[in-house]
Amino acid sequence: MLTKRPGLHLKLVSCTLVSWIKSPFLLIRLESVQRPNIKEHPSLRKCVSFLIPECGVLPEVLKSTIADIGEYYLVRNLPIHELVAHEFIDAFVKKGSCYALTYKTKIDQDNAAALLPNGKLILSVDKDTYEELGLQGRPSRYSGKKVMRYIITIDLTDAGFHPESKKHNRVLWALKEKKPLEFDFLLAWYNTGAEGSTLMSYFSKNQIQALKPKITFSTLRDLQCPVLQSNDLQGKPEESCSTEELFEWLGAVLNQVSLDNKSSSFLSTYCCPEPNTVVEKAFLCTITGFIIPEKIIQLLEQLCCYFGEPKLAHWLTLTVHGFADSPVSWRESEHGFHKGGENLYNFVIFRNLDYWLHMAVGAHDDCPP
Repeated sequence: MLTKRPGLHLKLVSCTLVSWIKSPFLLIRLESVQRPNIKEHPSLRKCVSFLIPECGVLPEVLKSTIADIGEYYLVRNLPIHELVAHEFIDAFVKKGSCYALTYKTKIDQDNAAALLPNGKLILSVDKDTYEELGLQGRPSRYSGKKVMRYIITIDLTDAGFHPESKKHNRVLWALKEKKPLEFDFLLAWYNTGAEGSTLMSYFSKNQIQALKPKITFSTLRDLQCPVLQSNDLQGKPEESCSTEELFEWLGAVLNQVSLDNKSSSFLSTYCCPEPNTVVEKAFLCTITGFIIPEKIIQLLEQLCCYFGEPKLAHWLTLTVHGFADSPVSWRESEHGFHKGGENLYNFVIFRNLDYWLHMAVGAHDDCPP
């Protein structure tokens, strides 16, 4: 559940106001922005959810966008040196946006790796592995006083990283011969129509499996929803709820926590903040998998178009969670698990197309940019 607690940093971006709010639990920044820039948010996404109050049936254009989310791939026992091979770099890294993340590795215990769409390969390794590899890196910011974890960044698009270069040969030798590393990888690739290989054909000699995101639809009935005003971020008694109250309420809804606040409940005494209104129906969609930002951008654009025609809803939300065990969170910022590995953002889009943007991470992360 998305709740306020020590160590969780929440940054809020609004398209209307500029100010700072500090609380014992949250850091919230309000600033003026012109257009949401999803590509600056976590590149490695696990779950996308959107909630539309006063909606019982999803418009066909949104159904089509969801159906076009696309597939991703799971490659078993893939030697990491294959990601620094120039055949792979030329076919995928330089011809689109390529994403990779080690599968079922624990960022605070195991070696892990991620390939970002800017062509940077990030390795998060323990001390023994780091010393055996002999590659240049830096101590992890979250390994404590005694450094037990290191971060290695390899820029696959660097002009000096060509097949005949000493830099490339040293990296290839370290990963292939000196300390071979092998992982199960999630992989996805996005290009703008360039002809060439596909991930399935390129890794045909490996154990590769095409996967589709899991999509669930649900209709929430008689849902209590906070009253919001797009230009009122802190809320006013008996007029509107604050951004923090909305953020906490949304966490309860997405996790199917009851809002009844019944005395007989041993699980939760949470209730919807006031003022609120009861909507007859609200549509909730959740997409889980390895979801690339280009597809989230398409979904966000269609959600904005939802208000192109008169609707009963005053606002809707789009929530995106990054992987808890990803080596990075925002841009290339190092990510640590700590207690929950939180890294997420949430759009609240209003009928007039104003929006709020929540960005949240745990204690073992830089505050979002």
